[in-house]
Amino acid sequence: MPNSRTRRGPSSGELTYGPAGATRPAEEPWPVGITGLRPYTRTVVIGRGDTDWHAAADAVLRWGVKRRSGFTVTGREGGGSRVVEGAEYRITAAFGPFAVREPVRVVAVVDTPDRCGFAYGTLPGHPVSGEEAFVVHRSSDGTVALTIRSLTRAAPHGPWRLVFPVLLVAQRFFRRRYLRALLPARRAGVR
Repeated sequence: MPNSRTRRGPSSGELTYGPAGATRPAEEPWPVGITGLRPYTRTVVIGRGDTDWHAAADAVLRWGVKRRSGFTVTGREGGGSRVVEGAEYRITAAFGPFAVREPVRVVAVVDTPDRCGFAYGTLPGHPVSGEEAFVVHRSSDGTVALTIRSLTRAAPHGPWRLVFPVLLVAQRFFRRRYLRALLPARRAGVR
């Protein structure tokens, strides 16, 4: 299992689920065996060849999936523009005058010649509880793919628990965006 070391500061807390690293971004097969969390996994082809690989690998390690899906990502507690294991970030989704802030900690990072990505876990105050991973990988024939994995349940405390069914609908909406986020502009029809 990936290293789950953490950095803690005055504004951080314990992860709202366990065990950290359960989405296993470094591993191709994902043996989901955690009960009480909703598992999700999906893989889509996003390109082919070295140019697409390098662009996708760089983007995923710089929060490209979230940022290109409409979120703002701000580093806290050791977090910069590139993901760092153990660092904390605040992900913000703005809807007009309203903003939802999601505190997270990167719990695993993989950066190899054929597999790049990371997993983040939820901290207290996040609307849901669980872990999400974004991983790009390439096969021997040069095909580049994006895999999204998540484990989700209602937040352990607070008002978000009451609207968990609505959050599941929003999650499906954003997952569709995630799956298109790293497509080359010519194929995505955006940006």
